Amino acid sequence: MPVVVTGSIATDHLMTFPGRFTDQFVEGKMENVSLSFLVDDLVQHRGGAGANMAYGLGLLGQGPVLVGAVGNDFADYDAWLSRHGVDTGSVRWSELKHTARFVCTTDAANNQIASFYSGAMSEAALIELAPVAARVGDLDLVIIGPNDPTAMVQHTQECRQRGYPFLADPSQQLAWADGEMIRELVDGADLLFTNEYEHALLLQKTGWDDAEVLARVGTWVTTQAAKGVRVEQAGEATIEVIAVPETKPVEPTGGGDALRAGFVAALQWGLGVERATQVGSAVATAAVEVIGTQEYTLPRAPFLERFAEAFGADAADEVAPHLPG
Repeated sequence: MPVVVTGSIATDHLMTFPGRFTDQFVEGKMENVSLSFLVDDLVQHRGGAGANMAYGLGLLGQGPVLVGAVGNDFADYDAWLSRHGVDTGSVRWSELKHTARFVCTTDAANNQIASFYSGAMSEAALIELAPVAARVGDLDLVIIGPNDPTAMVQHTQECRQRGYPFLADPSQQLAWADGEMIRELVDGADLLFTNEYEHALLLQKTGWDDAEVLARVGTWVTTQAAKGVRVEQAGEATIEVIAVPETKPVEPTGGGDALRAGFVAALQWGLGVERATQVGSAVATAAVEVIGTQEYTLPRAPFLERFAEAFGADAADEVAPHLPG
């Protein structure tokens, strides 16, 4: 049965300014800023949390169903995802708006000036999950990733009403959402994903403590960057999994999405939670060693070799039968 991934679909336009933004500011004139920066380069990447997770699941042979809203500029991106094993048949194409776009300029001091255009993403709330299930069959899991806020709430409510198991991944939306909305997104989730900061923010905004969250979700996965991953379940011992060491320069963007993809794929293979967390950690490391959130690959032999180095030969032997060739 398929995994459905709901979430943002976007393109990232990244530029580099060789100087410092602050050198262009005029003291006492900041209320009337009008600046233009001559940049060195422009790099365009495919992105969006939903598309990133679907890409990773596609690499791992899961044939995920991507659900989100895009513009009529999506054709090349659509072909890319389809070629990497993603079912895009339930993506909504807007007649009026462009695909969401992130435009960011970084200066020599790593300061950034950025804009995010939500575009077609605002139409994600028009998508119902029932027609998706009618097209592809019973839904094994619905991932509710960061997206248009109304769409996130609607997808969560529909999952509860129709009995679809779901993974709650509110991510950056936690920063502005109020406690009521966060409680709505989390309650009843089979899986909850946050990073360490989001973990604390979720508790602060909902007024729940850890035990109250664990009473409402099946499994809570907290990513901790280089410190690895912590997995909590009510009444069970906490699982701690190391981050697989990197061998190349690190670009952290997209690592969390890749980890989620690896974790969910391993659960779909029938592996246990600890092994799934290890697979997620390994996929995340592969993702952060390249520039771009959908530029990594998972060649079977090197992946298993690194996996064995990190987690042991027995763990690699358990994963090996499930990895695509």
